[in-house]
Amino acid sequence: NYGFLHWNRDMPVITALEVQKRNKDRVNIYLDDEFAFGLSLIEAAKLHKGQTLTPEEVAILTEEDAIQKAVDRAINFLSFRPRSTEEVRRNLVKKEIPEPIVAVVIERLETLGYVDDEAFARFWIENRDTFKPMSPRALRYEMRQKGVADHILDPLFDDILDVEDSAYRAAIKKIQRYRGKTRQEFKHKLGGMLQRRGFNYGVINDVINRLYEELDESDPDYFASDEEA
Repeated sequence: NYGFLHWNRDMPVITALEVQKRNKDRVNIYLDDEFAFGLSLIEAAKLHKGQTLTPEEVAILTEEDAIQKAVDRAINFLSFRPRSTEEVRRNLVKKEIPEPIVAVVIERLETLGYVDDEAFARFWIENRDTFKPMSPRALRYEMRQKGVADHILDPLFDDILDVEDSAYRAAIKKIQRYRGKTRQEFKHKLGGMLQRRGFNYGVINDVINRLYEELDESDPDYFASDEEA
C-alpha cells in the first residue's frame, strides 16, 4: 500500500531507528512506537531518536519510502534483461503504484542510467540481427510495442542494419531444412519465411537468386528436379 500514513497526534515522535535485517542499506523508522516507514541509510542519518516530525515531514518521508520501494522493484525487473522506459512504466502501473510515484521513479532511473531507450533499442536490434535477423519494418513494430520512438530507431537502423545481408543470414539459418525441394518449393518456403520477417519482395528475390547461384556451385544435388518432385 503506497498511501500516506495518518497519525492520531499532530507531532509524532521518532521512538526507534533500526537497520533492516534483510537490507542493511535501509532503516526502519518508528513513530510513537509504531513502524512508520523505511528509509535509506543516507536519509535516515538525518533523523534521530526523540525527534518530532510535522505532518508534512511525515508525508514527505512516507512518499520517499514509497518511491524507493518502487525504484527497488523496477531495478529487480531490469535485472532479468534490458527494458525500455515504457516497459518499466507498465510494470510499475501493473503493480498498482500510483502514477505520480511512477513518474518520479522513471526520472530517477533515467538519472541513474538504469533506463535509456537508445541503449535499449541498440541492444535489441543488435541481438535480433545476430540471432534472428529481420527487416527494419518488423523491428520497428517490435520496438513500437515496447514504446520506443521512431526518432530513436531511424539512426540506429542506418548504423546497424544491412537489410540484404540480414535477409541473407536469416535465409542461411534455414537452408538445410529445404534441401531436396524443387526450386519452386524452395522459393515459396524460403520466401514466405523472409516475408514473415518483414523483408520486401525485392530483397527476398535478390537473396533467393543469390542462393540459387551459390547452391548450384557448392551443392549441385541440393535441389530436386521437377521430375523427381
